[in-house]
Amino acid sequence: MERMERLTLGLGVAVMAIFFLAVLVLATGFGVDVPGCVTDVKPFERDTFFQRADGRYELHVIARMWSYQMPSVVLPAGAEVDVYLTAGDVLHGFHIDGTNLNLMAVPGTVTYGRVRFPKAGEYLIVCHEYCGIGHQQMMGVIRVVQQ
Repeated sequence: MERMERLTLGLGVAVMAIFFLAVLVLATGFGVDVPGCVTDVKPFERDTFFQRADGRYELHVIARMWSYQMPSVVLPAGAEVDVYLTAGDVLHGFHIDGTNLNLMAVPGTVTYGRVRFPKAGEYLIVCHEYCGIGHQQMMGVIRVVQQ
């Protein structure tokens, strides 16, 4: 192996190691929760929102053309919400502005993510996956109030 090949190979390995460490630091040091697919929960039939414990809530959302028909969600500042999402028809997206929650709604599966709302305000929910002609109207809102 020539000197330049060794140098190029070494630089490539070093850059990969830096990216791996950066992802590791972001995932552990900054509380970024990677969303996932839940395999032990069947897709649900109704949208629900309820309190599980003090400051902990659970939200089940079914994305349908072209709306999130979820119940009214009003939370105290600092609340943590477990979001379970499924789709009733086609692929949809679920992004809550101002947070790091970004899920895909896939028919027949349930995706999960956890989000914390540190400050009061209105958090807009938008669909980020083109789902048909009424896609631009697919929105929702979560209201967070001071305690």
